[in-house]
Amino acid sequence: MGIWRTKKIADLMQEAGDNQKLKRSIGTPELIALGVGAIIGSGIFVLTGVAAANYAGPALVFSFILSGLAAGLAALVYAEMAAMIPVTGSAYTYAYASLGEIIAWLVGWNLVLEYLVASGAVAVGWSGYITDMLASMGVFLPRALVNSPLSGGLVNLPAILITVVMTGVAIVGTTTSARTNKIIVGVKILVILAFLALGAPRVNPAYWHPFLPFGVTGVVHGAAIIFFAYIGFDAVATAAEEVRDPARELPLGIIGSLALATILYVAVTIVLTGLTPYTNLNTPSPVTTGLLAAGVRGASLIVGTGALAGLTSVLLVNIFAQSRVFMAMGRDGLLPPIFTRVHPRFHTPWLTTLIVGAFVTLIGGFLPVDIIAELANVGTLSAFFVVSVGVMVLRRTQPDLKRPFKVPLMPWTPLLAIAFAVYLFFNLPGLTWIRFGVWVTLGLVVYFAYGRRHSVLAREEESKAVPRPPYRPSPLEMPAPARKPFPFKLPAPDLLRMFLPRWRRD
Repeated sequence: MGIWRTKKIADLMQEAGDNQKLKRSIGTPELIALGVGAIIGSGIFVLTGVAAANYAGPALVFSFILSGLAAGLAALVYAEMAAMIPVTGSAYTYAYASLGEIIAWLVGWNLVLEYLVASGAVAVGWSGYITDMLASMGVFLPRALVNSPLSGGLVNLPAILITVVMTGVAIVGTTTSARTNKIIVGVKILVILAFLALGAPRVNPAYWHPFLPFGVTGVVHGAAIIFFAYIGFDAVATAAEEVRDPARELPLGIIGSLALATILYVAVTIVLTGLTPYTNLNTPSPVTTGLLAAGVRGASLIVGTGALAGLTSVLLVNIFAQSRVFMAMGRDGLLPPIFTRVHPRFHTPWLTTLIVGAFVTLIGGFLPVDIIAELANVGTLSAFFVVSVGVMVLRRTQPDLKRPFKVPLMPWTPLLAIAFAVYLFFNLPGLTWIRFGVWVTLGLVVYFAYGRRHSVLAREEESKAVPRPPYRPSPLEMPAPARKPFPFKLPAPDLLRMFLPRWRRD
């Protein structure tokens, strides 16, 4: 089998049951909040304006619908796999069960790009928003403490502080993390609803003309750009072992969070492009630009609060999800056992979460991650591609598996998801592909140096392949040799005494 060995789903379920130290305390509302917390971040406050100004104009609403459909196809695939294999690890675990160990390792390795590196970028973005908000209130932080050394400063202190706080929340407990995330997501949604309530009465339909300034091609290009605003719903699948009823609630959480996020994206786009000409939205803060153009005072404070809430929830969910992926890889032996330790009181993988938080702190505090964060897109697309292939493989190789949720229109749904992923792959910058190649090469080195020899399946194969030598008992276990009889018959005892001396007889 070698590097293509797969893991039986029954074994995955058995291991999850035997190692059940995580607390099952999450329901459908928490899962939807988890997904919305990962999906709606800075994208709704930044990408809407950039894509409208440069690619689609007011027709960006169609771009969001098209992109939402593409993400929805992947979400349906995830829903079937999550309900069928309710084990932590998300795309990594699904690939291990369907396509083999080497593919699973590469997916898990690329998920590091989706969560770990992107978390550092989110922390830097959070620092920028809080710095601007404080400056608007007359509080100016030293430049050396809000920029990394490569950006002319000493350390990005706000990025480090928010990462430390969110890491602590993730360690304290799943219930605490879910409740905190629900509060943050609630604030974010309230801010978005406030924007809609303030902006809708001020919409000028004249700004929607021309509606297709860049044509249909612009709508498609806009969909490719804003697709990455939807990444993150796979974080819901990483919480599988902490869900009360995963077979029913995981599909609801994945599909529900994506549907809610799509509705909010479309609503914000319609209102935003009606507040000011789309050509004015090519700014880092298009929502603020739209409100100021409509004469709404205090727009920066409203949008800043929503952006901070959005980035905070994304950071928390990313740390949560990455720690669960690492835990699954450690359980399979592809990473050291330290990644599988669960806190006896909090019932969370606290050491793994601490390691993830430490790396995010280093990235956010000391590195400029604006370019590196592009790699997160590649990691997500590779996960979408692999999971879509895996669901078709399992339908053919294991058709009798219990599937609480089934992908509709099989196999066209996963094939369309693969087509969208491939299309978006080829629309990424060339430099991103070079960095991705370097990252994958590094991952292969780590796998062949450690994971291939230490994986649980490798040890099982080795124990079966080496024949046992024949059993040889030790000298202490050897039976006593049988005594050989004398070749002649001894005389009777009385007759023998007659020939012995007296002292011998006595």
